[in-house]
Amino acid sequence: IVALSDGDELTDAVSTDDGAKEGVLVVLDRTPFYAESGGQVADTGVIATAGGAHLAVTACKKTPKGYYVHTCTLLDGVVQAGDKVIASVERDRRHAIMRNHTGAHLLQKALREVLGAHVHQAGSYEDDERVRFDFTHFNAVTPQELAEVERIVNAKIFEALPVHIKVMPLKEAKELGAMALFGEKYGDIVRVVQAGEFSTEFCGGTHVNNTARLGLFKIISESSVASGVRRIEGVTGRGVLQHMAEDAKTIQDASSALKLNNPAELPEACE
Repeated sequence: IVALSDGDELTDAVSTDDGAKEGVLVVLDRTPFYAESGGQVADTGVIATAGGAHLAVTACKKTPKGYYVHTCTLLDGVVQAGDKVIASVERDRRHAIMRNHTGAHLLQKALREVLGAHVHQAGSYEDDERVRFDFTHFNAVTPQELAEVERIVNAKIFEALPVHIKVMPLKEAKELGAMALFGEKYGDIVRVVQAGEFSTEFCGGTHVNNTARLGLFKIISESSVASGVRRIEGVTGRGVLQHMAEDAKTIQDASSALKLNNPAELPEACE
């Protein structure tokens, strides 16, 4: 630990009183935690000291000067500046976020193939539950177009495309045809994420190493967020299974309300 704060000012040590102490800020000499950036949420997890103290990491942000600040709750013990620690990211949550972020890349390329090259990212958000992707488009996406976009993304998942992350000069990345975020300024060296030969984008986020690890992709909504900007929300992996279970329960509840033994009779009964 190279710096420690109790939330008000820098301090040499923080201890628990009667219960857990929230708002403890910790800076490490290096960290496995992804800091909130580019639409991707921060990792969560635990920092444990050699002396037996445990900090639950609830957020991580990067300051303008390049410091990674972990927002923590001190669960027990005493933590001091200079302590050696083991920092552990919550694995299942990180993997879910990775699936959704790689899903966003596949979604953008599929949208451009179906709707046209005018489609550009206008914002995104990826957490462990879903991916939210905003893009430029002049009207609502039809159900047929959404079905085709979803089909293409799942086709690329089933193809098990390798996902490679490379750091390279900006000029080289542009020659590869990497998609840049509209209006974003990039330095001379950039990070590029490639999913096979299907998708190539500038990106600083975390990703799976193969598209097959997404399992499945499902679009759950499409809407307007501003003039000329649409939003698609989707789920991957376990999120698809949860969405299917929720839909199945809705169908079963509706069938029960209409006293149907066979859910297949539901459309006719509703009519």
